[in-house]
Amino acid sequence: MLKKKNVVLMYISEVSGHHSATLAIEKALHTLSSNIETLNINAFRYTNPISEKVVNQIYTTVIKRTPMIWDLIYDNPTVKERLEKIKDAIHKMNSKKFQRLFGKFHPDAVICTQAFPCGMVADYKKMYNAHFPLIAVLTDYVPHSYWIYDNVDFYVVPSEEIGHRLMLKGVPPEKIKPLGIPFDFKFNAPVDRHKVYASLGLDPRVPTMLLMGGGQGLGPIKSIVKALEKVEMDFQEIIVCGVNKKLYSSLQKKIKKYGKKIVLLKYVDNINELMTISQLIVTKPGGITTSEALSKKLPMLIIKPIPGQEASNTVYLTEKNAAIKIDHPRHIDLVVQDLFEHPHKISQLSECAGALSKPNASMDIAKLILEVA
Repeated sequence: MLKKKNVVLMYISEVSGHHSATLAIEKALHTLSSNIETLNINAFRYTNPISEKVVNQIYTTVIKRTPMIWDLIYDNPTVKERLEKIKDAIHKMNSKKFQRLFGKFHPDAVICTQAFPCGMVADYKKMYNAHFPLIAVLTDYVPHSYWIYDNVDFYVVPSEEIGHRLMLKGVPPEKIKPLGIPFDFKFNAPVDRHKVYASLGLDPRVPTMLLMGGGQGLGPIKSIVKALEKVEMDFQEIIVCGVNKKLYSSLQKKIKKYGKKIVLLKYVDNINELMTISQLIVTKPGGITTSEALSKKLPMLIIKPIPGQEASNTVYLTEKNAAIKIDHPRHIDLVVQDLFEHPHKISQLSECAGALSKPNASMDIAKLILEVA
């Protein structure tokens, strides 16, 4: 009997695209092979259970209140250089925990969807002369410098263009695999549109907009909903609040005052169905949500992206004509009015979105893992 292949998948933050990416890869691995065992862990929580909560809270606060601070830190060579000694100390401190984990699980491959655990594992490989393959899976359209380590065996990137940017940072071309950003392959399955419309009480004859703020329900969603009331054409809205209870409660109190038909949802697991019945999506440009929307050829409207990876993703998507960036929520009604009055513009955005899509990303990444494990 063949020995099972052991694969460790690492992310940080439970409600995040990084976690969604590991789950998508894990699902693909088990679909392709019954001879595999996976361990999917929050690396930050595993190594630093107390500080994880504090750091996550600080990050959320900074993003909400002072995003310009994150912009100064993100992919800043000077900051990276100054943090090098602190990073080395953290990696060395956490190495014993990884030694116990890997000594017990004996991984045939380790997959990281975020740079922090990738760096820790890369330094662990160097420190203990470990030889298991380490695969970095980038979930954004910007390959920042915090990903770069000699002991990473492969970099999975969203596209050939992003791969070239990694080469400019010194990564050998043979290490780069432009397989796409992983997302649950259920997005590729057919959807009964009429059934979904009926379950939500929506009219299939009326255009539908999907509004999302990621799993955390962030962004100026309330301002967007208010501005959309000024659109003269008839359309209906689906608003997904994620785990943001405050947002859900606030909108629920106001929903009867709005003239548009609105379906208000909390955290849901059928985004694939909601995207299928929508003609436009207003969303944060996180890598996973973006790759899901591209797979559905769904045009994106992006408002006030967070500095750093979201801003970089927005630049990439708008340059490829798969998305429209709107500088302020109060201007969204003009854009939406124009798009619904000129359907060919929506079609053009949709066509460009489809051209960027890599619908088989999760399966292709899983195949790579099984080859090298």
